[in-house]
Amino acid sequence: MQAEQEDRFQEFVRARWSRLVRTAYLLTGDVHHAEDLTQTALAKAYRSWRRISRTDNPEAYVRRMLVSCNSDRFRKRRVTEALTAAPPERAGRDEGAGRVEERGSLLAGLAQLPPKQRAVVVLRYWEDLSEAEVADVLGCSPGTVKSQASKGLAKLRMYPGLAADRAVSGGRGPGQGPRGEGRSHVPIQGQVQGGSR
Repeated sequence: MQAEQEDRFQEFVRARWSRLVRTAYLLTGDVHHAEDLTQTALAKAYRSWRRISRTDNPEAYVRRMLVSCNSDRFRKRRVTEALTAAPPERAGRDEGAGRVEERGSLLAGLAQLPPKQRAVVVLRYWEDLSEAEVADVLGCSPGTVKSQASKGLAKLRMYPGLAADRAVSGGRGPGQGPRGEGRSHVPIQGQVQGGSR
C-alpha cells in the first residue's frame, strides 16, 4: 500500500474505530470479541483499501465486512456469550441504575436472537440504517430485513427482562440517536416510530 493510501486508512480507523467496536459489541455481546471482530474486519479492509476507499461509503463497506466476519464466527463454532450491562465507552457515564439494568436486559434479550435477526435489529435500530441500507450490508432484500426485524422485535417483546409497554433505549445516551436525531431505540410495543426511510 502506498504511503498516501496508508495514511487514509489510518485516518479512517482512527475516526471509525469506536463506532465499529460498538456495533461489533452489539453483535457479539462481549467487549473482547467485539475488538477482535473489528480488527479482523479492518485487516480484511486493509488488504482491499485501494478499492474500498473509492466506494461512495467506505464505512458501510467495512460494516458489511464486520457483519460477515461475525457470521463466519457463528458458522465455525457456537460462541458462549457473557453480556455486561454497558457497551464499550459507557463505563464512565452515570446514566442511572435503571437505565443500566434496562440496557443489560436488552443486551441479554439480543443474545437470544439468531445471528441474522440480531444483526438486523442492531443495524436498523442502533446504527439507525434504513431498511435498504441494512439489506445492502447483509446482502439480502429489504423484505427480508422487514421480516427479520419483525421476528426479532417480537422475540424481544417476549423477553422477561424487558418492559412490554415502552420503548427500550439503544446504545446511545438518553434520547440521542447515532446521528443525533434521537431515533435510536428498539420499539418493544407497536410499530417502529418514523417507519422506513
